[in-house]
Amino acid sequence: MEFIWILFAFVCGLAVKLVNLPPLIGFLLAGFLLNYLGIQPSSILDSLANVGITLMLFSIGLKLHVKDLLKREVWASTLSHMGIWTVLFGGLGLLFAMLSLPFFNLLTLQTAALIGFALSFSSTVCVMKLLEESGELKTRHGQLALGILVMQDIVAVVFLVAATGHIPSLWALGLFGLILVRPLINKLVDQAGHGEMLPLTGLFLALGGYELFYLVGVKGDLGALIFGILLASHAKASEMNKSLMNFKDLFLIGFFLSIGFTALPTLSMIGISLIITLVILAKFALFFVLLTKLKLRGRTSFLSALILSNYSEFGLIVVALSVSNGWLNKEWLVILALAVSFSFVITSIIYRQSHRLYRKNKDAIRQFERPDCLPVDVFSQPKDAQILIVGLGRVGRGAFESLKNLVGSGVAGMDADRIRIRRMQEANENVFYGDGEDADLWERLDTADIQLIMLALPIAEDSTNIAIQLRKANYQGQIAAIARYQDEREELLAAGIDNVFNFYTEAGTGFAEESLGLIRPNESSKATMPAL
Repeated sequence: MEFIWILFAFVCGLAVKLVNLPPLIGFLLAGFLLNYLGIQPSSILDSLANVGITLMLFSIGLKLHVKDLLKREVWASTLSHMGIWTVLFGGLGLLFAMLSLPFFNLLTLQTAALIGFALSFSSTVCVMKLLEESGELKTRHGQLALGILVMQDIVAVVFLVAATGHIPSLWALGLFGLILVRPLINKLVDQAGHGEMLPLTGLFLALGGYELFYLVGVKGDLGALIFGILLASHAKASEMNKSLMNFKDLFLIGFFLSIGFTALPTLSMIGISLIITLVILAKFALFFVLLTKLKLRGRTSFLSALILSNYSEFGLIVVALSVSNGWLNKEWLVILALAVSFSFVITSIIYRQSHRLYRKNKDAIRQFERPDCLPVDVFSQPKDAQILIVGLGRVGRGAFESLKNLVGSGVAGMDADRIRIRRMQEANENVFYGDGEDADLWERLDTADIQLIMLALPIAEDSTNIAIQLRKANYQGQIAAIARYQDEREELLAAGIDNVFNFYTEAGTGFAEESLGLIRPNESSKATMPAL
């Protein structure tokens, strides 16, 4: 039976990928098809889904810092959005009831508001996948979206306690002592090394955190998130996240399949779910207005609101609990499952065009900006730079160090990871914060003296977008980029990038040339490639 799930997930995932859509849409479709064919899920599927969500929250924690949650733009936007949305949808539900729409005509003000509350959450699974695929987890809008999702998870815990009447045990107070065992956890990760023990350690901590919180009556998923946050500042946090990525993605397929097994819909249920799906336009508008009112830039507000404009798998938990308590009819569970699925599809399709949409409508979007934007969003101008390296990961940092030895202060670095930039600035490096895909940045940055911009980014599409924005901003210098595969190299060259370095093949050439100098000293002068 398990092979049937894998077969349908593979076929449907590959089918949607061939039409340039995210595979998760195919996994959702596979779940509904399996349900339609009468194939029943087993407890194994639920276990896979739960492990996938637990690992995903642990991964979020690895990239998050507590102080980010204390920022006003995070907690204020989350709480105000959830409150306003619940009231608005409650009123809209009563309006639909007056119009005698099916299923709405049985709602009261309280139950309509309850559905609105369930729909106020954004999908952690959907948002996380999209940010990972686009390489935007550490960007300004990516970190803002993750902070809002975590705040929503905290509200979720409070709701579950209130709705179930299940108060955590007194032992839950001992969870505050986890901060004292943080050095021990860090030591454990240090001893894990870099091999197979590292992902196993991650699985142990994620699932262990879940079980620990669950045993004292607190939502287990929150435990996985907290354990991830405890490790966020560890030197191996990024490496551990990468080692867990394939496990997490595989287990999350179980989650997407399980949504389709919720129930089989009728035509009227599909119609109502489509109406609810259209309401995410209002959800986007509310997020955008609130974020701009909190002095965020128009681009940050637009991208954050766009990726958060979907419904959450947690909404299904809220409705399932409401159905079991007799507050809602069971048909609402099917309707919301469909609405969640449809919202995943819409967000996945639209967000992939988000940067193009912003470039096309940036003048209209900027009109909503406050003149006194947050200090953290003020652009910095690189000093005395003739060469600018965008992306300071392993490849970019290596290129930065090599060029610094060759041209001195004439090289500058830019990265969207604020923590990385702060650490390098503390070491007196000529670097500054900036998101390379931010069209506003290139328009406001003075690039007249910059002769070469090197795009050391892992995703070829990001480099293509940046090259387009640079040319539109009238940049006249040279552009270089890196690629992993030959087809990516050809696409980057076609996009107008002057030189593309395939670091898988050419790094081997550089390694051979420099090593040859060990036995043929006269050959060493020919090795001109900088160490990556």
